[in-house]
Amino acid sequence: MAKKKGATGRILHDPIKDHLTPMYPLDLAKARTVDALVRAMGQTAFTGRQVGDAADVLEAMARDKDCFIVMTLAGAMTVAKMGLIFCDLIESGIVKAIVSTGALMAHGLVEATGLSHFRYDPKMDDRELFLAGYNRVYDSIEPETNLDHVEEVVDHVFKKWNPEEIVCSWKLHRRIGEYLQKHSKGRGILKSATEHNVPIFVPAFSDSELGIDFALYNRLRRKEGKPPLRYDPFEDFEYYATTMLATKKMGLLTIGGGVPRNWAQQFGVYAELLARRGYEKIPLKRYNYGVRICPEPVHWGGLSGSTYTEAVSWGKFVPPEEGGRLAEVFDDATVALPLIAGAVLERIGYFKK
Repeated sequence: MAKKKGATGRILHDPIKDHLTPMYPLDLAKARTVDALVRAMGQTAFTGRQVGDAADVLEAMARDKDCFIVMTLAGAMTVAKMGLIFCDLIESGIVKAIVSTGALMAHGLVEATGLSHFRYDPKMDDRELFLAGYNRVYDSIEPETNLDHVEEVVDHVFKKWNPEEIVCSWKLHRRIGEYLQKHSKGRGILKSATEHNVPIFVPAFSDSELGIDFALYNRLRRKEGKPPLRYDPFEDFEYYATTMLATKKMGLLTIGGGVPRNWAQQFGVYAELLARRGYEKIPLKRYNYGVRICPEPVHWGGLSGSTYTEAVSWGKFVPPEEGGRLAEVFDDATVALPLIAGAVLERIGYFKK
């Protein structure tokens, strides 16, 4: 019961009787595993609490047998050596589909074929790097020879492509994964996705090394007097929409933002338009869960900084008032993702397997 109103007009409540959630000091002596650390962080404040809350939401969607989870990826996450985490999320059965930038898949292909990325030496200026064939990604190096190797792999796949079959990103990445199954001993996102029947969609395919390689291969076909292979991004769109329409519940794990995030989220808009404009008789299809890791601030007005509550207004997510579970972490994914994914994988017993 609150105390009586004092001279200043304030009524001082008891937080325990008001059922407020207490916070606790982070005791590192008791946080001996990734999961224990993340749970303890969830009882603190600021970004630490965001990490803990995100792990709880990801765990909930991972344990929901009716939930189909899509992971969207942007940024140089495979160059940043996050690739094996993506493999774990696929191989554990948590992630059922991926929407990504093309660059991330190309760098992942480099990793899967056993080639390396390197630390950038600030003593080398960018002109020297160009002349040496070293492509800089912030504090890392992607040697141009790696990308030449990517073209060799992709050309091998295209040479076996039936010219009558339309090319789209999810089919191409599946074929590259099949190539890796036969020719690569290491793990990689494309190989794991193929082995576990997880489609990978790249909506902005031409904005990538793989898109450039496709254009170069078609130039070669024209020189040889052959018709170019045909690429249709709506093959991806329709396959993704058909897949999502068949789900009972949907969850989204978003790393970064960009085209992958919006392309995946806009399915809710597409489904609503199918019903409202009379194309199909279907109920609202919105994401029931969402976990987003992105440091982009809201006030710049860009889509990658837009909040999940903003997306609710577009019909992309189920609002919390109707049972939706959403968590956002405003942090570098190379810091937050290993903590969140590691904690959840530990909770579901993945590492014991």
